[in-house]
Amino acid sequence: MKDLAMRRMILATVAMGLLAGCSGDRGLRQLSVGNGPDEFSVMPSRPLQIPESLTLPDPDAQSGNRADLAPRADAIVALGGDPARAFAGGIPARDSVLVAQVNRFGTSPDIRETLAAEDQAFRNRAGVFNVFNVFGGDRYFDAYARQALDAYAELARFAALGVAVPLAPPAP
Repeated sequence: MKDLAMRRMILATVAMGLLAGCSGDRGLRQLSVGNGPDEFSVMPSRPLQIPESLTLPDPDAQSGNRADLAPRADAIVALGGDPARAFAGGIPARDSVLVAQVNRFGTSPDIRETLAAEDQAFRNRAGVFNVFNVFGGDRYFDAYARQALDAYAELARFAALGVAVPLAPPAP
């Protein structure tokens, strides 16, 4: 009698543990374990600078804070370009042929929403076949394994076609 009660207790504990593991939508990518800070949301700012004139200019929505980061403009300056030309608006004349070729079949203004919905549907289908993921590991690479590109195979394929390919570290 005591042995039967102990077996039932163990079985109930295991069943509750398995059911607790199935609760909640932890998503496809599990990068963080707890409720700690999100290190990707922290953006350091530039050091504060004292301007040449201490008179405050009139507020302008177009001019930002000089201490705020502007990664695109900073990259353009680092590469020797003029960031004012990049953000002047419109398409540069040298790129008009490229833009016309890309837009030849039309564009979809809601492409981001469409792709997000299609990707969510794909992940939902991929999650159905992964019902035995009891330990809650990262399922990202399993779900997208058929869409992964083998970089070394592509390098070899392009090299065989006579395309100049960059050097790569040895395959793992």
